[in-house]
Amino acid sequence: MKFRNIYLLLLVLLVSGCNEYNKILKSTDRDLKYTYAKNYFDKGKFDRSSTLLEELVPFFKGTGKAEESLYLLAQSYYNQKDYVSATQIFSTYYNTYPKGEYAEPALFYSAYGMYLDSPDPKLDQSKTYKAIAEFQNYIETYPQSDRAEMAKNYLFELQEKLAYKELLAAELYLNLGNYMGNNYESSVITAREAMKNYPFSKYTEEYQITILRARYEFAQRSKREIQPERFRMVVDEYYNYKNSFPEGKYIKEADKYYKEAQQMIENLPSA
Repeated sequence: MKFRNIYLLLLVLLVSGCNEYNKILKSTDRDLKYTYAKNYFDKGKFDRSSTLLEELVPFFKGTGKAEESLYLLAQSYYNQKDYVSATQIFSTYYNTYPKGEYAEPALFYSAYGMYLDSPDPKLDQSKTYKAIAEFQNYIETYPQSDRAEMAKNYLFELQEKLAYKELLAAELYLNLGNYMGNNYESSVITAREAMKNYPFSKYTEEYQITILRARYEFAQRSKREIQPERFRMVVDEYYNYKNSFPEGKYIKEADKYYKEAQQMIENLPSA
């Protein structure tokens, strides 16, 4: 009986709340609607808040409520995890009010929304590049802000995603081998460019061993008369790897390539 009474009470509150919300939606009093939009926001009812604010924001342009209403709308979408809409509105706020009261958090959340919307490394990374540019803008504009360090960490994380995508590309070329061309050389070029573009990446060792693997596989599959020259390239890449990672996790594999390359150089006649 007790639980039934509680259930009925909750049902009454729910219905009355819905009736109240429907009345507010139909109201022509924009100030009243704005008061309710803020109340809903404070109570975590972001769907109701965003619905009301979507209607009100266009009418508040040029008024004292323009900035706050636009920022609250962006935050309402953000809290609903609609990061695409939130990012768009945060960007609109910042571009409209670059010196506004909420300019700093708007720029940060614009970048953060892009960060959250950044796709898997195997997919197109246009959104990742946009997020990086937005974080760079934030860091340059607000270098002393409380969120600056956080922005740097997110920026580095996004750069690591791009670095990983380059590693995947280098490995793909390696696996393609001689299929429709010299993909081994493409693997080497891709890995080298990645090391230039992301010198502090955690994937640096993977780039280097990928280059060594590509050189070794290419030498193995070359014509006999040019193998000595190409195995010398394997030896060069071996030293590049070993000098950079003397105790690297691929050192045994690298040593194997080196020994085989040396044997091939000694046993094969020079071209």
